[in-house]
Amino acid sequence: MTISGISKTVLTLRSFLLPVKEDVDSFMKQPGNETADVVLKKLDEQYQKYKFMELNLAQKKRRLKSQIPEIKQTLEILKHMQKKKESTNPMETRFLLADNLYCKASVPPTDKVCLWLGANVMLEYDIDEAQALLEKNLSTATRNLDSLEEDLDFLRDQFTTTEVNMARVYNWDVKRRNKEDPSKNKA
Repeated sequence: MTISGISKTVLTLRSFLLPVKEDVDSFMKQPGNETADVVLKKLDEQYQKYKFMELNLAQKKRRLKSQIPEIKQTLEILKHMQKKKESTNPMETRFLLADNLYCKASVPPTDKVCLWLGANVMLEYDIDEAQALLEKNLSTATRNLDSLEEDLDFLRDQFTTTEVNMARVYNWDVKRRNKEDPSKNKA
């Protein structure tokens, strides 16, 4: 899901890229920057967009962080089943019936497993096929988690940049008002 190594999310985020405004005077003279209030409102809107993106990315990150251990656990079970399929002895196990309720089971050796794929879909696979699918899913999930970390780091940088810009515009406005009305300075 990357375009030349850059995730689509980062490309979307970079379309909202906001550079640090070093020369506030020239920035405030640009079209569309009539008053400090207008600029501060735009910067605040941008900041809120970043916060919304952060919330979505954090939810994806939590979901992936819970999926990865589940995939690893399922892969371990498949490896155990792979070893046991050659024997004639049944495998003793417990399976989850409901929250905190397990039932003992005796599973005969098999070379087939059923995997929940999501959306109430379960498919039967050979153990080798299931293992290949889960390894692919694990690598994809790990890669996506790494990409999300990069995106969140980028967003944190943009939070800082936006906050700095807001402070600079606000300070510029205070200085401008003090120059216009020096009597307020003495109070």
